[in-house]
Amino acid sequence: MLPLASILQPLEDAAEWILTTLHDDVGFGWGGAIIGMTVLVRIAILPLTIKGIRSMNALRALQPQMKEIQEKYKDDRQRMNQEMMKFYKENKVNPLGSCLPLLLQLPIFLALFRLLRSDEFAATVHASPPIGWFFIDDLTAKATGAELAILMILYIGSQLGASLVMSVTADKTQQRIFLLLPFAFAVIIPSFPAGLILYWITTNFWTFGQQVVVRKVAPPPQLATAAATAGGGAGAAAVPAKRPPPPPRKKKRRRR
Repeated sequence: MLPLASILQPLEDAAEWILTTLHDDVGFGWGGAIIGMTVLVRIAILPLTIKGIRSMNALRALQPQMKEIQEKYKDDRQRMNQEMMKFYKENKVNPLGSCLPLLLQLPIFLALFRLLRSDEFAATVHASPPIGWFFIDDLTAKATGAELAILMILYIGSQLGASLVMSVTADKTQQRIFLLLPFAFAVIIPSFPAGLILYWITTNFWTFGQQVVVRKVAPPPQLATAAATAGGGAGAAAVPAKRPPPPPRKKKRRRR
């Protein structure tokens, strides 16, 4: 644990500085400071988030060609991986680009977890009340009773909402995984300090709002339909088939 602690110490110090600055200089309560820190973190990684969204959209547009490669080399796993890596390089896309913002948030989450559990920071919070936020009694302590129940409802609801908007373009298996993750994490949530759960809930709401805005401003590309592919490749637009013209009506002969 010592190497991990030494790696996280700079982030822990930065998190403490942000929280105390927002509390002492800006005038936020400790709960507002945690929410403010969440917003600052998400703004800081926004350029990488936008890059990840573009990478995800690019992968979606190339999905038909990727499926062709997977189908062609399905009996040779090594060759399939080689061809996929070559395909990514030729099209200048990174399959892990959309995961980078999530990976960057993990060290920050761990640093805040260590900070909120430290006796020194708890003493700082308790020396400058209020130590809670709305229905939360103590942000540095574990939530219990009705307080924990409300936090769990907010966490699961916000996580499900964020997962739904993020998995709209994913396949059915990925969607199921996204929807099951909140319930898997719900087992360990009660062991976290209440302030850390507040940070996580705020992150979920930010993710939900961000994805809604992104889908309106830069919607994901539509996959080529079978009709479009048959009519001239993946880039061709699907043209609805025209109905055959009705048979000519027979003219009635007039009786003389």
